[in-house]
Amino acid sequence: QVQLVESGGGLVQAGGSLRLSCVGSGFTFSEYAMAWFRRAPGKEHEFVALTSWSGDDQQYAETVLGRFTISRDNAKNTVYLQMNSLKPEDTAVYYCAADLSMSLVKAYSGPWGQGTQVTVSS
Repeated sequence: QVQLVESGGGLVQAGGSLRLSCVGSGFTFSEYAMAWFRRAPGKEHEFVALTSWSGDDQQYAETVLGRFTISRDNAKNTVYLQMNSLKPEDTAVYYCAADLSMSLVKAYSGPWGQGTQVTVSS
């Protein structure tokens, strides 16, 4: 059973940085593409970034391109999201997702874990 546990969120001022982590278990982590999504209050889940199983390929939403970096450590079953130059509009609960290909994980629609709250103050 796939289990994903997100952590690293918090309260930060605009322009600041945070690094999120997501630890996977219950599946062969190194064989799965991984992604980050977010859900702002009153909105649907939004794709943020994804990485291939090897970490060699990444994709980003236009809204975070150049500010966020996704990476993974397959030895630790962990995917990271380094968030720099944070803006108030980045405020959301952030979730990670796993699936067998980049296209599948980008289209992921749940179920979701508990996520980690990121709040950016202006």
